[in-house]
Amino acid sequence: MVSVVLDNIAAGEPANQIATAYHLAKEDVQAALQYAAELTRERIVHLESGAA
Repeated sequence: MVSVVLDNIAAGEPANQIATAYHLAKEDVQAALQYAAELTRERIVHLESGAA
């Protein structure tokens, strides 16, 4: 459902219309955005030398 919300936002649909169309609360739309933002944060993972 997160991808559906993001696709609709990318297409310019307002959050309230997305919520109505998919029977979501506006907070659910916001939560989808927060989840997507968390997934795309860059992180540096240090590996030990010689790790396979």
